[in-house]
Amino acid sequence: MPDQRDTPIRILIVDDHPVVVAGLASMLGTQPGIEVVGSASSGEEALELLRTTPADLLLLDLRMPGMNGIDTLHAMRSSKITKRAIVLTSFEADEDIYRAVQAGAQGYLLKDACQTEMIEAIRAVHGGTRYFPRDIAARLAERMMRTDLTARELEVLHMLARGLTNKEIGSALDISGNTVRNHVNSIIEKLEVSDRTEAATTAILRGIIETHG
Repeated sequence: MPDQRDTPIRILIVDDHPVVVAGLASMLGTQPGIEVVGSASSGEEALELLRTTPADLLLLDLRMPGMNGIDTLHAMRSSKITKRAIVLTSFEADEDIYRAVQAGAQGYLLKDACQTEMIEAIRAVHGGTRYFPRDIAARLAERMMRTDLTARELEVLHMLARGLTNKEIGSALDISGNTVRNHVNSIIEKLEVSDRTEAATTAILRGIIETHG
């Protein structure tokens, strides 16, 4: 029976930026015990490759056109694809980290991580443990202690971020001004902020809601 230590860790890189893929493949290709077995530019392509490519671990971008990283993790779980995954991203908002872990990521690294840390993370996650840099782990722990916003509160929060008044929110959602006020107060309490403006700003910074344009 071959020694498992002699078997390379087979990596699938999932990222829609060719320069990132080329850089990672070049860097990891020089590491003993690690083999890059393929790359995909989307979540859909990654799922197809995983059916035929003998990968052990994914380095997974968070934001991609079509199926993003978190959608890909959910799809893997639904399809009973049990490969381990490290999210490798430029984004570090609290909610991004939390959603990735909830979806099944075993590690979370920023793309500016040094080579030593990336190799350490790959070996740790492949070995069955999780890997989160200290600051990421602290923010994840803090986020997990906060109460989740309800679907209705998220709707209200999106409208707060657009600058709508309570009356305008009530009209849009067909609810009373008093009900809107209760939702706003609940949002402020859950986000631990002082007012509606800070609630909207904090939600954007943490990645709870996204702005476009």
